[in-house]
Amino acid sequence: MHTDLTFFTNEEGSSLLDRFRVTLENNTRFFDVLVGYFRTSGFFHLYKSLEKVEKIRILVGINANKQTRELLTRAGAKTKSGAEQLTLKFSHKETKDAFADEVTGEMEASEDNINVESGVRKFLEFIKSGKLEIRAYPSQSIHAKVYIIRKDTAKSEDYGRVITGSSNFTYSGLNENLEFNVELKDSRDVKFALEKFETLWQDSVDIADKYIETINNRTWLNDTITPYELYLKFLYEYFKERINKAQRGQRPFCWPIGQLTKKIS
Repeated sequence: MHTDLTFFTNEEGSSLLDRFRVTLENNTRFFDVLVGYFRTSGFFHLYKSLEKVEKIRILVGINANKQTRELLTRAGAKTKSGAEQLTLKFSHKETKDAFADEVTGEMEASEDNINVESGVRKFLEFIKSGKLEIRAYPSQSIHAKVYIIRKDTAKSEDYGRVITGSSNFTYSGLNENLEFNVELKDSRDVKFALEKFETLWQDSVDIADKYIETINNRTWLNDTITPYELYLKFLYEYFKERINKAQRGQRPFCWPIGQLTKKIS
């Protein structure tokens, strides 16, 4: 497989994930990410390549989910033509809450396995050590996908490179979807991208603490769940359909304990 391509489409031999693994492990000192979508449940695919990187900064957008649209409706955001637009400057609290909802939804949909857990815990470790910073841009949705890689100039004459295109920082975007990304190696391009990143970074909201709080308190990685709470969760998942039907008035709900005992014995 070629390791020095210019375009990355995630077709065989040209995945962006493989390119990152090669580049990040080769004297990379700083790694900056500007994306609309970021998924930490897929972080385990890349964290080993980031171990020796000195500093990682991730800047994400606040996506127009249900909560966002409700905020827009209440604010009555209008364009000059009077049409509603999906652009609004959120307060710091609204930004953090919207991001927490995204993280919670992501983890609810993620696979419950050791690889996902290892990746998320490594992400938390990077944050707590100061190696990784994560912020959200509050004033409008971020549609850019920009990855800025700067080398250790004491060990390499290569200043770095910037990769931009269609891939968000998700496993699908880095490895599965058919994408189109280009890598620019001219130092002027890298510095231009870095300048734009720094401007957005200064106006962004620190969401690192909110991320840690959300993972610890609102996801299946919560370490404080008691055996009793886990038992109640099991009962709910097992009887969820019957409970929902009862709530819709289709039929009364009763606990078939004999059936449950037989099921789990």
